[in-house]
Amino acid sequence: MKYLIAALLAASATAFAPAKSAQSGTSLKAFEDELGAQPPLGFFDPFGLLNGDCSQERFDRLRYVEIKHGRICQLAFLGQIVTRGGLHLPGSINYAGDSFDSFPNGVAALIGPNSIPTAGLVQIVAFVGFLECAFMRDVPGTGNEFVGDFRNGFIDYGWDSFDEETKLNKGAIELNQG
Repeated sequence: MKYLIAALLAASATAFAPAKSAQSGTSLKAFEDELGAQPPLGFFDPFGLLNGDCSQERFDRLRYVEIKHGRICQLAFLGQIVTRGGLHLPGSINYAGDSFDSFPNGVAALIGPNSIPTAGLVQIVAFVGFLECAFMRDVPGTGNEFVGDFRNGFIDYGWDSFDEETKLNKGAIELNQG
């Protein structure tokens, strides 16, 4: 038994050993100066999506998807924190009179005995699809400054008042936090 425990401890210690760094190809070096490539990692492509012959168009598409998914995850996390904190919408969620706080938080709201009814889940998915098609997209020709700029010449919130260094800093923060 002692030998088994010692062998398991020795085997688990290899998880903390430094890994050999892989050599990046020449296609990855083309993107080393892109926004989001910061020390100590530099340009980070863990799945190798940009290996081989990769164009700027493909990089821009992947960056667009990265920014969009990061924003969705940030909103989902914020929604989780707000509802776990006890803040719910007022009123009833359906005609039967069930209030919004009568349903559980997290995954239990989707599956389980007290979950949101199927019609409610269909409404949520339809609303997200509507947002995806109508608002959360780049509209060409509306003066977008970067890939993933969903303002589309409509909403500013002071972005145009920032200098270029501040814009780059905020873009890098969004990429690294999303």
